[in-house]
Amino acid sequence: MQLWRLTATDLAALIRAGQVSAREAAQDALARLDAVNGRINAVVEHRPEDVLKQADAVDAARARGAEAGMLAGVPVTVKVNVDQRGFATTNGLRLQRDLVAQNDNPVVANLRRAGAVLLGRTNTPAFSLRWFTTNQLHGETKNPRDPALTPGGSSGGAGAAVAAGIGAIAHGTDIAGSVRYPAYACGVHGLRPSLGRIPAWNPSSPERGIGPQLMAVSGPLARSIADIRLGLEVMAAPDPRDPWWVPAPLVGPECPRRATLCVRPGGLAVVPEVEAALRDAARRLTEAGWTVTEIVDTPPIREASELQLQLWLGDGYAAVRAAAEREGDPAAIGLLESFRTRAETMTPDAIALALTRRATLARDWSLFLAENPVLLVPVSGELPFPDGLDRTGDAGIARAFEANLLQVGLAPLGIPALTVTTGLVGRTPVGVQLVAARYREDLCLAAGAAIEAGGVPDMPVDPA
Repeated sequence: MQLWRLTATDLAALIRAGQVSAREAAQDALARLDAVNGRINAVVEHRPEDVLKQADAVDAARARGAEAGMLAGVPVTVKVNVDQRGFATTNGLRLQRDLVAQNDNPVVANLRRAGAVLLGRTNTPAFSLRWFTTNQLHGETKNPRDPALTPGGSSGGAGAAVAAGIGAIAHGTDIAGSVRYPAYACGVHGLRPSLGRIPAWNPSSPERGIGPQLMAVSGPLARSIADIRLGLEVMAAPDPRDPWWVPAPLVGPECPRRATLCVRPGGLAVVPEVEAALRDAARRLTEAGWTVTEIVDTPPIREASELQLQLWLGDGYAAVRAAAEREGDPAAIGLLESFRTRAETMTPDAIALALTRRATLARDWSLFLAENPVLLVPVSGELPFPDGLDRTGDAGIARAFEANLLQVGLAPLGIPALTVTTGLVGRTPVGVQLVAARYREDLCLAAGAAIEAGGVPDMPVDPA
């Protein structure tokens, strides 16, 4: 049996039942990593002896009759921008190659407590800034479905790993699409949870500015919606180290199975393949018993996108720009340079104004989602980008930010959004995005499961 092909849900059940040992699962996962990672560079650090030691601990606990955990023996990858005890939190930077974590980030601690076997560390672009995954320390990650396409970013290593069968669940982070876009590009599923749903904090690093505190979240990528649900439940366990964490139930009150389709939010231009995927997803929902209505536009999404940029650029831009120059990463420098004039002309009260306006926009969206429980929208206006698009100059960067309007605009609102992969256009993945009210990830997952049932691309895949 090729255990690396199994979902986390199925593999954990086999291990808990004693039909498979955690060591067998770990050995199989390590063999898969060795077989394919050299072609995609998704995992940039792993320690086989440590992986087997973790697996043996799961087997020993089960032998004692102890609770093995929801992720008993399941191989999971962790992104290199969060603290994992004993590993460098590089964030794709040579500057941080020696920043070795002494303690786990809360999300990593939650994975350990659930019995997960931490298989390896996945790649990210320098500073986790881009929708493309290259850096000067770890190199370039390739999309396993088509190396000409971006694997997405900043959790590009996570998306590529899951798609290629390196781990059943991947941890990612999302401040402007960094979970949702790699899932889209690699043809898997990915959840950006509500602000405060999953606890996170890097003990190794200084406290983050208010913009990232309000917009950055951790979330799971996986090959099935059931595994996204499982990953969410595990990652969302409480941890007092994160003051933003909220003890909200994972399942909210019953509500009508009603979805609202918007093909062009904010007047976004969408290619025909994206519109076709959205209408196909709406059809799947209808056939599953959902009521689907269509609207022309949503509450302000372009203004929300501008707000995200304001909170990002107005809160530490100069320090990041100086660090990028020291790092010498050309892609990071190019991206930051494209926003330089805007950042340097922001007024001293820009952050205060943005925070005030954020409350209004979040209220508008909250009221809308109270009447429209699930919103079906594009992940991107385009199919996954050619790799390196943002290194073609300002025009390429502008194209990417326009197409990914909803990746950026949803981030400051604090609401959950789920990428569901639905098919392929040739070798190119396509999918849709589901949005719900704060702490209603369960509605995104319910709709996502109905869409998934209508068919998804084959996965895992052997790298192209």
